[in-house]
Amino acid sequence: MRKWIIAAFVLAAAFGCASTDTQQAAPVEDKAPTTTAEPAAGGATTSGVSGAGVSGTSASAAATNPLKDPSNILSKRSIYFDFDEFVVKEQYRPNVEAHAKYLQSHRDARVTLQGNTDERGTREYNIALGQRRADAVKKTMILLGASEAQIETVSFGKEKPRREGHDEASWAENRRVDIIYAGE
Repeated sequence: MRKWIIAAFVLAAAFGCASTDTQQAAPVEDKAPTTTAEPAAGGATTSGVSGAGVSGTSASAAATNPLKDPSNILSKRSIYFDFDEFVVKEQYRPNVEAHAKYLQSHRDARVTLQGNTDERGTREYNIALGQRRADAVKKTMILLGASEAQIETVSFGKEKPRREGHDEASWAENRRVDIIYAGE
């Protein structure tokens, strides 16, 4: 327990004190209505209201929804781990931070963090390791401003591999936490 408390303070200090961070904050969708008519995909016009109430093509949905925009960091939904580890690697911290900030600014959003492992080890061990991975991502998100009520964790262990195979490349692809938003 003491290690978790120390890790929490280290994470808070690392993210709270970084004043020269070059990462951009996750964009926030503006849902304020406009009065001008804008051309939509296919030549139709809309009232200029953006958000869930406007029907359109998937391209226009991706343009208004940062979660579906492939050029947005929020579209990156997997956090990968080293063998037998559940510490969020430094290279994935910007992803976790962006999702935490999105959750902080969208209090009605909910996510499920799905912990996964590679095929090595017993079923029981891998279920526990997958849960520790999901919990590590959850704790980091909470430290960065997301609400605990917005985040659910589950472990699939080795039951849902992303890549079949018995080599290091396959195993590395399977050691992950997937971030799944409710309603998707």
